[in-house]
Amino acid sequence: MAEFTTGIVHAVAPARRDMVRLEVDSPEGPLDVFGFVAMLGPVGPGDRVVVNTTGIALGLGTGGAGFALWNLDGPGPGAVGPGHVVKLRYTPWQLNVLAAEEEASPHHEALAGARSLDGVPVVACGLHSQVAGVAAGIGAAMPRARVGYLMTDGASLPLAWSDLVEGLADAGLIHVTCTSGHAFGGDLEAVNVFSGLVALRHAGGADVIVVAPGPGVVGTGTALGFSSLEQGQVLDAASALAGRAVACLRISFADARARHRGVSHHSLTALSVAAREPCSVVLPVLPEDEAARIRDQVEEAGLGRHRLVERDGAPALALLQERGLRPTSMGRAVGESPELWLAAGAAGAEAATG
Repeated sequence: MAEFTTGIVHAVAPARRDMVRLEVDSPEGPLDVFGFVAMLGPVGPGDRVVVNTTGIALGLGTGGAGFALWNLDGPGPGAVGPGHVVKLRYTPWQLNVLAAEEEASPHHEALAGARSLDGVPVVACGLHSQVAGVAAGIGAAMPRARVGYLMTDGASLPLAWSDLVEGLADAGLIHVTCTSGHAFGGDLEAVNVFSGLVALRHAGGADVIVVAPGPGVVGTGTALGFSSLEQGQVLDAASALAGRAVACLRISFADARARHRGVSHHSLTALSVAAREPCSVVLPVLPEDEAARIRDQVEEAGLGRHRLVERDGAPALALLQERGLRPTSMGRAVGESPELWLAAGAAGAEAATG
């Protein structure tokens, strides 16, 4: 069950687009709280706010903060905006958006009959942090490419929660965003992954598309109970729409968990169980002992039905450093687990040049 408290706002600071960070004094003590302006409305010091403290109670990493639900002393979010597509449907937090597909959208005509990506490469990732490596890999190999990012609803739902995407956009490595399903807050809104892909291509003008969930994926230590299983479904969607499907492997030699050593079982399962159509699976250039383990895992998982290619991800890491970007994953920086971003950079390079 969710946990809630009511507290008084001590200070307000803007965090990212459509998001504010609040210092809240509560009966449980001071709280670090985030609020989404489109849902909360204006908020200021002295206001009483109702806060969802479930993430704090559970001790979560990503998402382990309080979230302001309502400002008891404020006017609320105001009048309902344009759009008739509702996200977070049938919850107290449902909100309407102007989806790119709907009739009132300026993109409706372009998308009304769109069923093809016209060969545009689509890189599917299992982790949000991999977007940095993929985008940098694309940027290093094809500097003039217009890169689109599709955030699925497999993890964080508000795009504003991602400081990574904001940093990549500011660095010129992501040019247009789209949020699909119940995710919200992108430059474009879409009803599902299929329509999100064509929206990025035909409304957003993307030359290459990167798809990943937002921060905070779920894993349970079981064969199928993890959110990034959707990676295989995204790859199939790209193939069905005449795109060029490219899989980004989740690789780590720093993770102590056996199921994530080398190639994570999340990647292996997504590609062997969920992905039914052949795609390009990109192996990064690594030291020979690590590369041999990766090849063995890929072979044992039966991924030979896919197109296996090797690419160098090092230019992506160099570009991230040049642009001043320092992504982390599971609390580890690039230098602590370079193979994760080398794999992502290699996938980006394949998308740009393959």
